[in-house]
Amino acid sequence: MTKTQQGFSNIRMRRLRQTGYIREMVSEYKLDASDLIWPLFVLEGANQQEDVASMPGVQRTSIDLLIEKAKMARDFGIPAIALFPVIDPKKKCEKGSEALNADNLMCRAIEAVKANVPDIAIVADVALDPYTSHGHDGIIKDGVVLNDETVEILRQQALVQAQAGADIIAPSDMMDGRIAAIRATLDENKQQDTIIMSYAAKYASAFYGPFRDAVGTASALKTDKKTYQMNPANKAESMREVALDVAEGADMLMVKPGIPYLDIVANVKEEFGLPTFAYHVSGEYAMLKAAAQNGWIDYDGCMMETLLGFKRAGCDGILTYAALEAAKILKSA
Repeated sequence: MTKTQQGFSNIRMRRLRQTGYIREMVSEYKLDASDLIWPLFVLEGANQQEDVASMPGVQRTSIDLLIEKAKMARDFGIPAIALFPVIDPKKKCEKGSEALNADNLMCRAIEAVKANVPDIAIVADVALDPYTSHGHDGIIKDGVVLNDETVEILRQQALVQAQAGADIIAPSDMMDGRIAAIRATLDENKQQDTIIMSYAAKYASAFYGPFRDAVGTASALKTDKKTYQMNPANKAESMREVALDVAEGADMLMVKPGIPYLDIVANVKEEFGLPTFAYHVSGEYAMLKAAAQNGWIDYDGCMMETLLGFKRAGCDGILTYAALEAAKILKSA
């Protein structure tokens, strides 16, 4: 390596960092509003809005206000919203039967958004936990979450959501075989163009607490979900899970949670090459908000750095409660 008269190498890494426009020109990864999906919670009623205490800045909203949020997302360049219903406890039961009601809250919300904001994609959550009285993602018998019986309900739930107008069906339950069952049911019912975004590697994480507060399942859930969600210690297993979902017909892949599992994101993207997403989950979001409220961090800076980290790991898109905040920052830049 040659030396200058001052004793330095003639290669100076700082040359490409000296101005903002140079840094932008040589940036290896860029975050764009089109990379974001905004998860939203919907509840019954009209002109209703409730703050989620454990998720500062996040609200549960009635369908009329949900439509306004969808319009904001579209106007700031966010291509999709993900919907999660807050079901009336009186409509919950052990089997989650309300999930199959074509006129349930979720289906009405999908129909309303598509009618008023047709140019934004809707990601519909397929899982029974918002609908069950016990808060689990499936049917329980003698303390065991039943796989095949649950899949039979999930395939019907996916169909009613697709028929309501959902663009993307997102099974988040982690039952074995549900992707194949849902794909077959959609195809048999002339919903062959409906996309499946599989929560292909979803871990039994401690970061889901605020989400369960938001949808009203935290108090009902008496046991953990470790018999069907993945062990956080396992990496190779995620490749087997994802491979099965790809073989069964998944169009998009999801890793959940996000920050502690970026190694899984990178492996999934490299191995399978399908559109790969990660969920910046409620606990991850809440930590940033809490630290910022205490004056310990710069929220905007840390949030944007976090989202860029997802892109660097290989994400094609990110589900994040900070989607609108990030999109506003990007638009003003």
